[in-house]
Amino acid sequence: MTKYREIIRLSGLGLSQINIALSCSASKTTVNKVLKAAREQGLSWPLDPKLTDPVLNKLLFSDAKEKPATSKRMPDYNHIRKELLRNGVNKKLLWTEYLEECRLAGDEPLMYSQFCYYIQQDEQRRRATMHINRKPAEQVEVDWAGDPAHIIDPDTGEILDAHIFVGVMTYSQYPYVEAFRDEKQPSWIAAHVHMYEYFGGVAKILVPDNCRTAVDHNKGWKDQRINAVYQEMAEHYGTAIIPARVRAPKDKPNAEGSVGNISTWITAALRNEQFFSLSDLNHAIRHTLDSFSRRPFNTKESSRDEIFRDDELPLLTPSPATPSELAEWKHATVQFNYHISFAGMLYSVPYEYIKRKVDVRVTDKTIEIFYNHNRIASHRRLYGRKGQYSTVTEHMPASHQQYLEWNGDRFRKWAERIGSSTYQVVDAVLTSKRVEQQSYRSCMGLLKLADKYSVDRLEAACRKALSFTAAPSYKSIKNILDTGNDQPEKLDKEPTTGSHTEPAKSSHALTRGADYYRR
Repeated sequence: MTKYREIIRLSGLGLSQINIALSCSASKTTVNKVLKAAREQGLSWPLDPKLTDPVLNKLLFSDAKEKPATSKRMPDYNHIRKELLRNGVNKKLLWTEYLEECRLAGDEPLMYSQFCYYIQQDEQRRRATMHINRKPAEQVEVDWAGDPAHIIDPDTGEILDAHIFVGVMTYSQYPYVEAFRDEKQPSWIAAHVHMYEYFGGVAKILVPDNCRTAVDHNKGWKDQRINAVYQEMAEHYGTAIIPARVRAPKDKPNAEGSVGNISTWITAALRNEQFFSLSDLNHAIRHTLDSFSRRPFNTKESSRDEIFRDDELPLLTPSPATPSELAEWKHATVQFNYHISFAGMLYSVPYEYIKRKVDVRVTDKTIEIFYNHNRIASHRRLYGRKGQYSTVTEHMPASHQQYLEWNGDRFRKWAERIGSSTYQVVDAVLTSKRVEQQSYRSCMGLLKLADKYSVDRLEAACRKALSFTAAPSYKSIKNILDTGNDQPEKLDKEPTTGSHTEPAKSSHALTRGADYYRR
């Protein structure tokens, strides 16, 4: 799908339509149509987060119709170029096959002379080269140098490779160079952060090579995908990424040329020195880099440093207040308990996404969860003991939310409205378990007995139970109510003989009176 939001964002940065098209893997015609439709709708950056690419597609092009195809079928230049490299294959044979394809498809074919003419024009276009006049502060080219530097492990004496990152401002050819232990994503992002700090600002366009830390795959502008972490860094700094074409070093000639110069004037110049740490190597590189930037051009009187300071630095976009934070992207599946697991910790998402595949963005401080490029949850990252939960109440089903609303204080207040004895029983039940939440069901069942019997009978039953034990249970209270033992005792009236009166018989056969304990 066309990146409508990205096209409008880059237009807001003042990029030309050609550069926007290259960055967004779209044609210039598409960019022109999107920007024209956005102006008609009164849309400009920043956009409402709700205006996603599918929403913008319906909003901008609800009545769009495809243009009719051309009357004649054009040849497949890529196929022809590959076939002509094979032995025995010529244009006449390819034209014959082309005619058969047109006949089967019902398309109108080109004549042989036209067929050869268009193939020749395509060949000439591929061979054409052009000098592009770069604008100050417009573009920076980045790459890894081919030949590594070396450092010596002080403990083992092993010689380790140090990979050289090179960034060059295309207008002034002002370079930045730094050594890293590897070419992985953290090193790649850190190199860009340090480069922008060194330059003192940000260029509008960033031209990387096709390394995996920059581009997931690049098969031309129609099928190009920028690495998610790299794209996020570009958005943070307000720049646009336009990768060089595969096996097309002329797309970034300054970086390619500077790699050779760096190899000669920096790496080779330090070949006789020994370094025992990466910081020592980078300190020496920085000293040599400053001297290299101040060296005058062979054909100009000025130096890279002078052109950069005078023409480019004032035009660079100021860097953000905070540097880009490295983020790691992972895939996860939402579990039945509406949580995803990362590094032994569990983070909630809305329960509607159970068993869905989601993308997880991880930084040192936060965990963000995305579904179809839309953020559905965000958490502070947990550390320490594994198995911890970070749960947002709104992510839970309604029935689960109701359970969380109950707590010990609420049960005590409910019991207190019934009576003091009920309050004592509920408080005893809440404190009877190691974990208070384990007693919530018992408290709920006990207090609900008031609906079945009555508030007065429940209070009387609790008072009766407290006369037997200081910690009654739900079961004992329910038994008292079921048997009616909460009611006042009715004394059986027996006939008297003389002055002797028989004591009233207790309804409890095993209950001992006070006389028993006076013996």
